[in-house]
Amino acid sequence: MSADQAAVSRMPSSDLIIEHVSAGYGGAAVVQDVSLTVTAGKVSCLIGPNGAGKSTLLRAITRDAQLLGGHVRLRGRDISVAPAKDLVRMGLAWVPQLDDTFPTLTVTENLELGGYSLPKRQSADRVAEILDTFPLLGALSSRIAGRLSGGERKLLAIARALMPRPSAILLDEPTAGLSPQMTDVVLHGHIDQMRSSGAAILLVEQRAMEAVAISSEVHVLVEGRLQLTRQAEQVSDWEELARLFLGEQLTE
Repeated sequence: MSADQAAVSRMPSSDLIIEHVSAGYGGAAVVQDVSLTVTAGKVSCLIGPNGAGKSTLLRAITRDAQLLGGHVRLRGRDISVAPAKDLVRMGLAWVPQLDDTFPTLTVTENLELGGYSLPKRQSADRVAEILDTFPLLGALSSRIAGRLSGGERKLLAIARALMPRPSAILLDEPTAGLSPQMTDVVLHGHIDQMRSSGAAILLVEQRAMEAVAISSEVHVLVEGRLQLTRQAEQVSDWEELARLFLGEQLTE
């Protein structure tokens, strides 16, 4: 092994590792003993019936729900013991389903807030880079976020998440309320750009088959418990997916 290879092997993994996590609200567990790994540079989708606890798992990682047990690791560090305010600096980004932009601020100001953890000059350079990467936002840079369309706001939320170059990104139903055309843009365009950044992406998406199509791994959550993890290429059609939703494991 060369010196460079040895150095790389000693670098902490940028994978997002969820270990035996239980989470919920008011001390009551909605999610129980969930373990999964999201690989850097890939998309893993978390699917399951309504009320399965998918969003609760994401919210527990970001401290919007109670983390009742287990650990979450990123870059080799246990981020589940860190204050919520430090999560961005530790490499975690979060795009919630709702309230994903600051509606009274401009597009540029939203991006600047996304880069608050960066030095001022670096933040300004990163805003310029993001606006160049997403030309639509560049054309809307001075517009108030509250006056954007649903698709434009979601694009801004994704772009803001990318500002600090995160190691992991949590996406909670990013296509909710969007038109079919904009849904396709988000799933097959914007999320692909996030993946190309090298981040580990954990996606909760209501359009299950579309989510499977852009993912490397599929994790099925039913009644708060992880029932199955499969390579996405092994999930062939909706009928098979429906069986997974019911918690019925397929024959290997």
